[in-house]
Amino acid sequence: MIIYQKTKDEFLNDVLDGCIDTQILTSVVREVGHSVGRSEQSSWRESLNYMRNVLSDNEIPRDAGVAIEYHIPQTTKRIDFILTGKNDSMVSSAIVVELKQWSEGISKTEKDGVVKTAFYGEVSHPSYQAWSYVTLLEDYNTGIQDTKAILKPCAYLHNYQQDGVLDDPFYKRYIELAPVFFKSD
Repeated sequence: MIIYQKTKDEFLNDVLDGCIDTQILTSVVREVGHSVGRSEQSSWRESLNYMRNVLSDNEIPRDAGVAIEYHIPQTTKRIDFILTGKNDSMVSSAIVVELKQWSEGISKTEKDGVVKTAFYGEVSHPSYQAWSYVTLLEDYNTGIQDTKAILKPCAYLHNYQQDGVLDDPFYKRYIELAPVFFKSD
């Protein structure tokens, strides 16, 4: 299930018009049958405004697809943001983006693919999270397998200053699989 699916141009307009969070909330209520808290609605508004800035690049085709809140079938996992289109060889491609509003209070753990946050405790490293979503899709989605679509994961922490924690060499494997981008990127 995809909560929001439009073109890049439509997405940019929805964010600029200030209605993106309302559109997503309406779709969530319709598709899932219940609302979400104000903090999640606020996170959509803030994070998607940062994604608008990223997608304002004219090199990204205007008709590229944007999907928000994609629920991976048979799981409780949700992908925050997907940008779709064709690569230079005309192969279907998608960039899977894990969005985080974290700004501080992150520390390294000794557990594979796990970081510790001040608010949530131990959670998956954002790069690991994005990579695991792509792996699930590649392994279990026959549409992706049949079309040989290319999926590329990444994480975008638009409020987080790079401080050597999330990009610590301990997490190198996952960062190579799913690059992490920070406030300064």
